[in-house]
Amino acid sequence: MVDGGAIRQEAQQRAGVREDPRLDWFRDAKFGLFIHWGLYAIPAGVWNGRQIPGIGEWIMQHARIPVADYERLAGQFNPELFDAARWVSLARDAGMQYLVITAKHHDGFCMFDSALTDYDIVGATPFGRDPLKELAAECERQGLKLGFYYSQTQDWHHPDGDGNDWDYDEAHKDFAGYIEHYVKPQMRELLTNYGPICLIWFDTPRRITAEQSRSLVDFVHALQPDCLVNGRIGNMLGDYAETRDNAIPDAAVDADWEVPATINDTWGFKAHDHNWKSPQELIRKLVDVTSKGGNYLLNVGPTAEGLIPQPSVDRLLAMGEWLRRSGASIYGTRPGPLQEAGWCRSTQRPGKIYLHVFDWPADGRMSIPAFPGAAADRASLLATGEPLDLLRSATTSTIVGPTMSPDAIDTVIVLEADRPAGMA
Repeated sequence: MVDGGAIRQEAQQRAGVREDPRLDWFRDAKFGLFIHWGLYAIPAGVWNGRQIPGIGEWIMQHARIPVADYERLAGQFNPELFDAARWVSLARDAGMQYLVITAKHHDGFCMFDSALTDYDIVGATPFGRDPLKELAAECERQGLKLGFYYSQTQDWHHPDGDGNDWDYDEAHKDFAGYIEHYVKPQMRELLTNYGPICLIWFDTPRRITAEQSRSLVDFVHALQPDCLVNGRIGNMLGDYAETRDNAIPDAAVDADWEVPATINDTWGFKAHDHNWKSPQELIRKLVDVTSKGGNYLLNVGPTAEGLIPQPSVDRLLAMGEWLRRSGASIYGTRPGPLQEAGWCRSTQRPGKIYLHVFDWPADGRMSIPAFPGAAADRASLLATGEPLDLLRSATTSTIVGPTMSPDAIDTVIVLEADRPAGMA
C-alpha cells in the first residue's frame, strides 16, 4: 500500500484528461495481462553458473554482461511452443480485457520485425517469426485489446541508449539522436504494422527531457490518435498514471491510473523464483485496486520455449473463475461510497453498490452508514441472487447474512437503491 499523492499530483497535471473519452474503455476494463518476454528467459536468472540477484529481465545489467556475450543468446532463442491463440485465450479465460507485451525491453532486443536493426526476433534467431504479429491477429480474432511495452530510454544494446556504462561511455552518448532516429522510427513500425494498438507502455524515463517526452506522446497520437500513452513516458506526461511496481494507493484516487504487478517476484522468467502469490491474494488486490479507481495489469513471464509457467496459468484461471461469478462488481464500475471500512471494499454503478467482504463476520451481521445521495433499499448476494435482510435506520443499515462466508475469497453483496448513487 502506498500514498496516492504522486498519482494525485499527476492527475493535476492532466487537467481535462480525466474526461477524455479515449480512456473510457480503460476506465471500464479494470484488468489486463502484462507479458515480459525476451532473451532474458534463456538464462532465467543464472549467468556463468551463478544465480544473479534481482528481477529476471535485468540480468544483463545486474551481471554487467558485455553486449557481445549477451547477443549470443539470440542464436539460442527458438520458442517453438509459443502459441499466440493459447496466450490470448488464457487472458480471456482470466477475465482480462487487454494485453500488453514487451516489444523492446531494456536489453534492447526487439521482439518484432524491425527494419532499424538486425537485433530482432525475426533476423537474429532460429525462430524467425514475429510473435507480435501473431498476437495482434489473435487479439483481433478473440476481441482483446493489444498494447506494446517499449523501453524508450534504457537500451543496454544501443550505443546511444541509456543505462549501459560497462560497454559504452555515458558522457559521449547521442541520446537525442537515439530518440529521433531509433525510438521514433520503431514507434512508427509498431503503430503502423500491427493494427489498432490500445496503448504504448513506456518505462524508466530517467534522462529523458520534458521536451522529448512530449515529442513522443505527440508522435504516438499522430500515428494512432486513440492509442494511449502511460505515465512512465516521464515528466508528468501521458494519458494516465502508473503507480510504482506492485504498489497500491492507500485510498481512492480521482485519476486514471494503473498498477503494474507480478504474480511472483519477477517480471521476466526466472527459474528459481517460486514465490507465487495465492489466487486469494491476487483477487483481493484486483478488488482493492478497482475499489480505488485503478486498473490492475498483472504480469506473466513466459519461458524461453514459449510457455507461460503453469503456476501463473493456474492463478489466472482461478481469477477468471471468480470473475465469472462476480465480474459485474468489477468491470465498468467506479469507486464505491464506503472507502474507510477495514472489513470491505466497495464499487458502484448507477443504482447498485457492491460491497466486497473479505472477512465475513461470525454472526453474519454488517453495519454500514447511510450513503450520501442514495438509500440502500435491497441487499442480495451477487453470485447467487439470494436476498439478504436489510435493517435500516436513519443513520445506518445492517445487513444480515448467513453465519458462514458464502465465498472465502471475497463475498460480494449488492445494495440496490430506488434512487441511483452518484458515480465517483
